[in-house]
Amino acid sequence: MSANPWVRPYVLTGGRTQTRHNLYVHTLVSAAWYDPAAAARLSPEARRLYERASTGAQSVAELSAHCGVSLGVTRVLLEDLAAAEKVQVNEDVYVSPYDQRLLKRVIDGLRKYA
Repeated sequence: MSANPWVRPYVLTGGRTQTRHNLYVHTLVSAAWYDPAAAARLSPEARRLYERASTGAQSVAELSAHCGVSLGVTRVLLEDLAAAEKVQVNEDVYVSPYDQRLLKRVIDGLRKYA
């Protein structure tokens, strides 16, 4: 389910490469409810992200990987979905990469795959 290799990323994002908010790879995103009519109006890449986010909170990196959309494009499309109030972005900001909450999330995630 990866993106069409013939479609350039700037086409998918309307030429945008930056986001207004900090969507880090560990930022959690979710969709409280799934609207099939709204999903039908989205691009295939945005629709996959929206559908996946509706299954539960996931990190930006997880959504990118599972949906086969590059990380940069994922960030821009998720910001668009958040602006349209289709997804919620967890604004939890970590002061440093050594923040104990972030480290605990990483360790818990690794244990799931061990």
